[in-house]
Amino acid sequence: MANEEKRVLDLEKGINFRELGGYKTKDGKTVKYHKLLRSAGLSDLTDNDLNYLKDYGFKIDIDLRSKQEVDSKPDKKPAGVRYVWAPVFQEDETKSSEVQSETYIPEINGDPTNGYAHMLDVYRDIITGDSAKAAYRKFFNQLLLNVNDNEVLLFHCSAGKDRTGMGAVFLLKALGVPLETIKEDYLLTNVANKEYVDNLISELEAKGYNEPEVLNSVRDLMTVHNNYLTTALNTIDRSYGSLDKYIKEELKVTSSEINTLKKIYLE
Repeated sequence: MANEEKRVLDLEKGINFRELGGYKTKDGKTVKYHKLLRSAGLSDLTDNDLNYLKDYGFKIDIDLRSKQEVDSKPDKKPAGVRYVWAPVFQEDETKSSEVQSETYIPEINGDPTNGYAHMLDVYRDIITGDSAKAAYRKFFNQLLLNVNDNEVLLFHCSAGKDRTGMGAVFLLKALGVPLETIKEDYLLTNVANKEYVDNLISELEAKGYNEPEVLNSVRDLMTVHNNYLTTALNTIDRSYGSLDKYIKEELKVTSSEINTLKKIYLE
């Protein structure tokens, strides 16, 4: 299959669209291609992008964004795609959608320079929040329904890195992918988003924002860090015991459901 080597999809207006096929599990199986995509927003997709995704097999759209984000930038999707709304937060705590839509510096608690500290809080909230747990359980419900060959479930938020990133962590862990590989997939956002984030910073500089600590704060909001994921995993270990336990006890994914997921997504 020609697309097997391609992890980041080549779309005209789609940012951070990534294939999760090809990852190896601890027991030597492989995640199937044309079953799972993760991405940033779908609101700017071109007709060519929509045709590409239709041909790719896109059938289920899991939107992890808040109501406000959905209302202001509704998803574009090919005909016949089932749309499922599973909001991780009541409002976009990550601030990605604000930076993207306005190209401005969000002041977090009145401070435009604390993007990094803010993101650590976001990752704690993703793990401990009831709405987040309910959203990821809904995500798993849909994963269990994606049973036909070459039909793709796509899950996304605004930037495709935090809410989407943790969704990928939970899913790949349930499938038995080693944590080292999961971390590599998580950090791939910084490669996939590099041109977009660089352009965003250039736009801000053109508007007169030039304080390094402010621009670094925006970078921290729009990229991923090892420490973000580490914060989430440490919160899990401290409060819930382990990632496996968290998936089973907090997201309520049973052992038999995990076996079903492996049948659907592994070969």
